[in-house]
Amino acid sequence: MFQGQRVWNGVTTTPEGRVFVSYPQADGAGMQVAELDAQGRPYPFPDATWNAPQDWSAGTVGSGFVHVNALRIGPDGNLWIVDAGAPGLGKPAVKGGARLFRFEPQSRRLIQTFDLASAVHPYSYIDDIRFNGRFIYITDAGAPGLIVLDTQSGTVRRVLDGNRSVVASRPLRADGRAVTDAKGQPLRVHADQLEVSPDGQWLYFQPASGPMARIATRWLNDPTVSEKEIESHVELAWADTPSTGGTAIDANGNLYVTDTDKRRILRVSPEGKISTLIQDDRLIWADALWIDREGYLWIPASQQNLTPEFNGGRMAVQYPVWIYRLQIHAQPSPRDHS
Repeated sequence: MFQGQRVWNGVTTTPEGRVFVSYPQADGAGMQVAELDAQGRPYPFPDATWNAPQDWSAGTVGSGFVHVNALRIGPDGNLWIVDAGAPGLGKPAVKGGARLFRFEPQSRRLIQTFDLASAVHPYSYIDDIRFNGRFIYITDAGAPGLIVLDTQSGTVRRVLDGNRSVVASRPLRADGRAVTDAKGQPLRVHADQLEVSPDGQWLYFQPASGPMARIATRWLNDPTVSEKEIESHVELAWADTPSTGGTAIDANGNLYVTDTDKRRILRVSPEGKISTLIQDDRLIWADALWIDREGYLWIPASQQNLTPEFNGGRMAVQYPVWIYRLQIHAQPSPRDHS
């Protein structure tokens, strides 16, 4: 579908067919968010200034992105961009860096910024988001936990802080081996993937190494519910998912989960039954998935496991890096599309 000379880890599309991608900076500083033209050429979004390198020597954030980790067109039709707020996993967060940005795609105008500072820890790494009406659920892959953002009030709350459902408790694997960080130590990616059921009643979530848990969203949405009460309603290991780069969910509640160890994409039914959708050698660390209105599953084969931060300090990516499309004859969840 698309090929590029940078490692990308996210893709999203508008109903009109515009394509946006994110780059994890695994192969050097450069653009973090881009729009692809029909030939797959990237152009910085919203502009070059936002994507310019920043100086964090003062310990605070300047203008522009710190480290974009995810992006998606929301149910409001706008482009939401997740700033992890830290230059990488296991690295100290930049003060004021953990934010969500909401851009109007056509004008490229920044509509709103949500500051997550009150809900992050010194080694937080904001990972991804999903929508559920007025609420946005957020994973923290650095300091394990979930964050609930009420977009109407602007309040943010941290829940399941350090709970075993969000802690990476088993090795992260890719292509038959354990993944190691730049220093050769086992890499732990805590709360990472998450999806909301089409009816908004359930949140599915997991560390990158699995397994997948779930909780009824009503326990997360009510700020008067205690942390102990929330923890008591978590269904641990609801589905025994493997090491995972990304997920998606369709309008029927089927989850799509990438298997980074066996280069597969799995389908998980609403009852938790797991089956193989496709297995292909080209799916090298299939990352954040996206379902469009034409029934295609977009699959960035990011090769993230071949970058230094995931490969013991060695760069082994084989360019070009691809984004594939697979017709799955499913419609996206209404929680993802307007």
